[in-house]
Amino acid sequence: MTTTLEQKTMTGVVLPGNSTVEFREYPIPEPGYGQVLVKMKASSICGSDIRAIYREHLGVGDEAYRGVIAGHEPSGQIVAVGPGAKEFKTGDRVVLYHISGCGVCDDCKHGYMISCHGKQRAAYGWQRDGGHAEYLLAEENTCIHLPDNLTYVDGALIACGYGTAWEALTRIGVNGRDRLLITGLGPVGLAAAQLGRALGAHQIIGVDTSAHRIDLAKGLGLIDHGLLSDDSALATIKSLTGGKGCEASVDCSGASQARKLALEGTRQWGRVAFVGEGGSVQFDVSPLLIHPQITLYGSWVTSLDHMSELVERLSTWGIHPEKTVTHRFSLSEAGKAYDVADKGQSGKVIIVYE
Repeated sequence: MTTTLEQKTMTGVVLPGNSTVEFREYPIPEPGYGQVLVKMKASSICGSDIRAIYREHLGVGDEAYRGVIAGHEPSGQIVAVGPGAKEFKTGDRVVLYHISGCGVCDDCKHGYMISCHGKQRAAYGWQRDGGHAEYLLAEENTCIHLPDNLTYVDGALIACGYGTAWEALTRIGVNGRDRLLITGLGPVGLAAAQLGRALGAHQIIGVDTSAHRIDLAKGLGLIDHGLLSDDSALATIKSLTGGKGCEASVDCSGASQARKLALEGTRQWGRVAFVGEGGSVQFDVSPLLIHPQITLYGSWVTSLDHMSELVERLSTWGIHPEKTVTHRFSLSEAGKAYDVADKGQSGKVIIVYE
């Protein structure tokens, strides 16, 4: 450890699974071999935190929440490094890939530690302590340099939300020839819209059940058309696209109706990605998928390499994910932060640190 901290303990947030938060005191950890200690600067709340931990603990087995410090979207500055550190040093600004894998399985070797099946797999904020504390103990190989022209809030939003959107958009090859349909305008949907525009989509249609979220997306200039998810949505999508539908669609909602609408609103030979977690969907396969020759992708988060690529692109393009933040709270206000995120009427909710 290269830096001595006078402070010996820190406050961390734990989620008991009954729509509340608990504050607990922890000793500040010291980095071991290949580890770094990160002083938190920003740590955002993900929809998966709300769905699978905050309201109730839904994970089972190795993916179950283990009562650790919450928060899997952290960003901060390294204040200490352990022995064996190869790249990062004290003072480096970093964003974290939010899962530490075994490192030796095929998925880990390709950077998809999200898909690691090894017993060593542990997600920050789920199976190992996360970012809703003053410090976070991280594996060096999960760190990515955060350029100076991106804020720490930008960095926190990259880890999961923007990385998830980036993976889906690049997997379906969104480009300047495409009209893009996004069902679900929560934080991941807003990310998909901002990144879809950067990739060249020339018309973006957003659909949500919340008029407030539609207004937010339009107010931020992220979508060209915002539609309520009702019985008229499909007809409007077809009308806006000359009766053909969009070349590319991404469902960010996880809702059955929205997933079906994403397929229905896609042009023949188009591409669709499902990224919204949970739920189910039923549809008639032949008329919605096979006959129109649509390619459907399931896309789960992103890889370490693709996340690094995203950081580089955001820096080069001068694009700031922070644009989608609507609520900021201190760590002591974590209860309020989770309550706002739980209501589903906001953009991104984030905890910031002095």
